[in-house]
Amino acid sequence: MSSLKQFAQHQSKIEVAVNTELKTLHIKQDITYYNTANDSLGSIVLNDWNNAFSDKNTPLALRFSDEFYKGFHLAKPEERGNTTILELTDAQFMALEWERTNENPDFIVIKLKNKLPPGSKIDLHLTYIAKIPSDKFTRYGYNQNGDMNLRNWFLSPARFENHDFIKYHNYNLDDIANAVTDYELEIKVPNQYTITTDLDSVSTDSSSTAFSTYFFSGNSRTDFNLFIEKQNTFKSYNNGELEVLTNLKNKRLDEIQKAIIINKIITFANDFLGKYPHKKITVSQTDYDRNPFYGLNQLPSFMSPFPDEFIFEITFLKTFLNNYLQYSLRLDPRKDNWIYDGIQIYAMMKFMEENHMDQKMLGRLSKMKLFKSYNITNLTFNEQYSYYYMLMARKNLDQPLGDPKNTLIKFNEQIAGKYRAGLSLSYLDDYLNHNIVPESLQEFYNLNKIQQVNRSDFEKILTQKSPKKIDWFFETIIGSREIIDYKFSNVSRTQDSIHFSIKNKTNTFVPVPVYGLKKNNIVFKQWIEPQKNDSVYVFERKNADKIVLNYNNEVPEYNQRNNWKSLKSLVITNRPIKFNFSKDLEDPYYNQILYVPTLTYNYYDGFTPGIRLHNKTILEKPFTFDINPAYSIKAGTVSGSSAFSLNHYYRESRLYNIRYSISQNYFHYAPDAAYFRLNPMVQFRIREDNFRDNRKQFIIARQVIVNREATEYITDNSTPNYSVFNLRYVNTKTELINHFSFMTDAQFSGNFGKLAGEIEYRRLFENNRKLNLRLYAGSFLYNSTNSDYFSFGLDRPTDYLFDYNFYGRSESTGFFSQQYVIAEGGFKSIIEPRYANQWMTTLNASYSIWNWIEAYGDLGFTKNKHQNEHFVYDSGIRLNLLPDYFEVFFPVYSNNGWEISQPNYNQKIRFVITLSPKTLVNLFTRKWL
Repeated sequence: MSSLKQFAQHQSKIEVAVNTELKTLHIKQDITYYNTANDSLGSIVLNDWNNAFSDKNTPLALRFSDEFYKGFHLAKPEERGNTTILELTDAQFMALEWERTNENPDFIVIKLKNKLPPGSKIDLHLTYIAKIPSDKFTRYGYNQNGDMNLRNWFLSPARFENHDFIKYHNYNLDDIANAVTDYELEIKVPNQYTITTDLDSVSTDSSSTAFSTYFFSGNSRTDFNLFIEKQNTFKSYNNGELEVLTNLKNKRLDEIQKAIIINKIITFANDFLGKYPHKKITVSQTDYDRNPFYGLNQLPSFMSPFPDEFIFEITFLKTFLNNYLQYSLRLDPRKDNWIYDGIQIYAMMKFMEENHMDQKMLGRLSKMKLFKSYNITNLTFNEQYSYYYMLMARKNLDQPLGDPKNTLIKFNEQIAGKYRAGLSLSYLDDYLNHNIVPESLQEFYNLNKIQQVNRSDFEKILTQKSPKKIDWFFETIIGSREIIDYKFSNVSRTQDSIHFSIKNKTNTFVPVPVYGLKKNNIVFKQWIEPQKNDSVYVFERKNADKIVLNYNNEVPEYNQRNNWKSLKSLVITNRPIKFNFSKDLEDPYYNQILYVPTLTYNYYDGFTPGIRLHNKTILEKPFTFDINPAYSIKAGTVSGSSAFSLNHYYRESRLYNIRYSISQNYFHYAPDAAYFRLNPMVQFRIREDNFRDNRKQFIIARQVIVNREATEYITDNSTPNYSVFNLRYVNTKTELINHFSFMTDAQFSGNFGKLAGEIEYRRLFENNRKLNLRLYAGSFLYNSTNSDYFSFGLDRPTDYLFDYNFYGRSESTGFFSQQYVIAEGGFKSIIEPRYANQWMTTLNASYSIWNWIEAYGDLGFTKNKHQNEHFVYDSGIRLNLLPDYFEVFFPVYSNNGWEISQPNYNQKIRFVITLSPKTLVNLFTRKWL
């Protein structure tokens, strides 16, 4: 049989009554389920992804928490969605037993009374109510205007493969695994609403004065889109072969301009892949907003460096191709996700080559003289894909392309992995040449029309059409996270020939092209297939003055800084120095030094302008330096800091990074005295095997050497110069709902040794109340000091290691003395004795009263030499505006009594404040990693 239509196919007839006030759909559905498998079925699985929005403990809700999205947890109950099944019967209208568990709320299992043999069918009759969620969670659902953008709202047969149903949770990834089904839809809506869908329109009944009933159908579909709007925002464009319904925003183009662009893209997709199997396709603004073109979406429209026509073209192209593939390919969209992504990005790259070959990554900015020296402005539009992948690879956070979609961290799922998949197909295409990859894509697309396909079918077609062995492509490029890094060794040349060998730094052997350049023009290109290190190659020179590996970045290579050799007689350096202002992409042909003005502040140095010189490009490097000389205006002296670090990554180990570093700081710690800190350190970073797990572990070993100038302002008899060895272990796991961290700290110096531990727990409850608990305990092993400088601080650490960003670290009165750092005792009230030179144990707690207003309380014991234990406590109100970044504490009652009624109360208020832009940026980017 040559067509899916010749096989018995599931049929689903859906009758829907829309209640726009209650945001519900009252549904009657008849499903004819055909057993097309070779197994007798005792049960049938129906996907019910709308019910994933039913409460705060579903897999979807936990996914939101994992990615630090608060909206769902803080939402009102009526904003969430659910599915209430009222009736489920067979053809004789006998009730069938079905099951939906708390662990699996987004699919139901129907238990059949008798097994369904191969080739047989069963009729199912369902009545249920689908409560539609707000669109603020996923952009699908109802909006504030009462419109509905519906996706995965009805019950649908799950895909059956390898003797079992595919049971996937809804993780907001657009990868529902529905079986191919013929649909009939009858939907009744109030007259003031319109309906847009990619199903085929059959008829409309508007005889009622209050409601209109629409009839649609669609054959051989896995899903469809449905938009219910008061005012139709969609425009129709029909080129005779396909009708496109789109509401992509672009007010600056007229309808004719849009029609020309849309027709060009439809024609391209049809020629590149094959004819779309349905008559209509929707391309909505919601679809684009969920998966925008990263980079284009970062700037407001008035700052865009691209023409309006290009913006519309690239946004429409990306969204159109995504929907084109999603609704025509019948792959497993979670397990075989790399094929969807690969074809989409590869097609986009081909489209750009055909239509915008000279377009740069930053558009018209590339033509401005101000930016000419920046590598980022010289990259072509297609070259940017490699850099987004390398962002993750250089952080050792990249993942295999062939891994299931739900196991990928967000940046890999939406950006880096997607781009790497397209680059990989482009790499294979360049290596095989002769149009083999495009022809294979078309053959696979046509095969998909007549049978259910998977990745093995795609691999089989590519392998059969290839004249070369390409096992390495599927095993290494797709199936692993092995990195590629070639370099030249033993290069020699004569007038007519070049002799060289290739060193593989990672032992990952894949084909790589060798280029010969003369005055930056390509004079030859040849692919080589290294099988071992130090193989000798001889090429005809063809007057080349330079040889380069992977010149056009065909291979997704980890490091291109070692890819070229000059063939000139006199070479001072292979990579000259280039200075750039602020930030730039890595340029493999230069040693880049970046410079940027800086401005810091503390009470003693005042405003401190400086110049920062560093080599930290957008991509991470093994060795980095950061030198920041500055001038303290208030002190009238030179100050500043510097840091040098060396990173070593381990690809296949939980111990994934060791960082060796040494840093120096020179600033004032008192009005007339400066300190110099030298901090050599080794940091071991450990992660879980599951990259999505937010647990992180650190082991830090360092020697902190401090030299302080003497000052009359410090009279505590502390040693001005000292050295402390510090060993620290940190284990932390942070999510929206739960945060848990554990820290141990050991310090040894000539005059003291101490051990400390800290446990912190935060919980966001279902009623949106927050609980914060922190337990701290520390004890001296030995202590022969004669001051409290190295003692445990009850309300404020002395910070003798100079770790914290105190703006007035030596102040005992005034505004800067009220700065609070959550460390050691963690008290907010100043209670005597403020320090403990033997041991200290404290418990800090807070609980939310309303929104960011919390009540806090601290209690503990302190012990000093030759004194009894001292019980301490305090309480008050905490304004938790941004946890750990901006908080204010108002003491109420403590050992000091009712503090709120005592004189100079304003001096008792404490605050947490973070002014570092980098620290704040990390707060808002954590959801990606």
